[in-house]
Amino acid sequence: MSTLCRPAIAVPEYRITMEHTLELARTIHRDHPQLSLALRLIGNTGVKTRHILQPIEDTLKHPGLTVRNDLYEAEAKSRMPDVIRRALDHAELTVRDIDMIVYVSCTGFMMPSMTAWLINTMGFREQTRQLPIAQLGCAGGSAAINRAHDFCTAYPKANVLIAACEFCSLLYQPTDLGVGNLLSNGLFGDAVAAAVVRGEGGEGVRLEQNSSRLVPDTEDWISYKVKDTGFHFLLDKRVPGTMAMLAPAMREAAEPHGWDIAGLDFYIVHAGGPRILSDLGKYLNLPPETFRYSRATLTERGNVASVVVFDALERLFQEGGAANGATGVIAGFGPGITAEIALGTWTTPARRTEERTEELAAAQGVAVG
Repeated sequence: MSTLCRPAIAVPEYRITMEHTLELARTIHRDHPQLSLALRLIGNTGVKTRHILQPIEDTLKHPGLTVRNDLYEAEAKSRMPDVIRRALDHAELTVRDIDMIVYVSCTGFMMPSMTAWLINTMGFREQTRQLPIAQLGCAGGSAAINRAHDFCTAYPKANVLIAACEFCSLLYQPTDLGVGNLLSNGLFGDAVAAAVVRGEGGEGVRLEQNSSRLVPDTEDWISYKVKDTGFHFLLDKRVPGTMAMLAPAMREAAEPHGWDIAGLDFYIVHAGGPRILSDLGKYLNLPPETFRYSRATLTERGNVASVVVFDALERLFQEGGAANGATGVIAGFGPGITAEIALGTWTTPARRTEERTEELAAAQGVAVG
């Protein structure tokens, strides 16, 4: 069984608060006929802070797709190596141990992919497989985990590096004035992440099985229109109601494994917005505390697209992880409408379990052995 190890996360240095976001909306769109609705929707996101790639005055400019994509590439190359090194350290591996790199991003474009640059720059083996994922949006992080699991199932001793880079602020379009676009301007943030799926060994989520689900006839609910000015994000007002369709898909994914999706020990779920989490809790009969890691990500960083599931998982690690053998789910939702779902159990190597026992005993002043 492959194991998803502790992720590494990084956010840009520029920070914007909810209060600043609302003030900008009032100023820039003061004559918008639905401004009060947009302000209410932004306020209901629960996003207190977000991190963005540039100062806000530069973020609000549109220098053209060429300049923006050049900035995306430069910043991705600048920021990804550090999180990759930290993720490899968490997994106790080196670049030479990696058999495949999955690179996830829906906010910029490179060809050759970032995977080729990473192999050439960081010392990965020339035989390293490459799998770029660009068009699954917020579901991309979970899809990357599932494809890594599939690869390690086919090649049980293989190790897969996942790298996710989302600079959502580079998609700001000043001429897009729909309420959904104004809401998006107050919801999305920037972040990068990396994590390793080990074919053997490692501490974290031992991946048991995965599944995908596409909701029919919802292709236009979340989408990009590609224009001369770049990617124009479209968000349909029906999107917040998708949990009515996807909660049953999560239940169905668990049933063949003999698990009750409402009876697991930990939940790492894409925090697209507060209603997504509230509705998921309602349909699965779970209390709000169940999704505390996802809510914390949403509150402190906003919706950071494919990075969300890694940020939420890192928060579980920060709490010390789960008990050995604890059951859990990782789920991401994105355009399609697509759901990518992984089931797993927490695994802690015997050495680490002994270290934790000793740490606890030392803290309590108890001798061990």
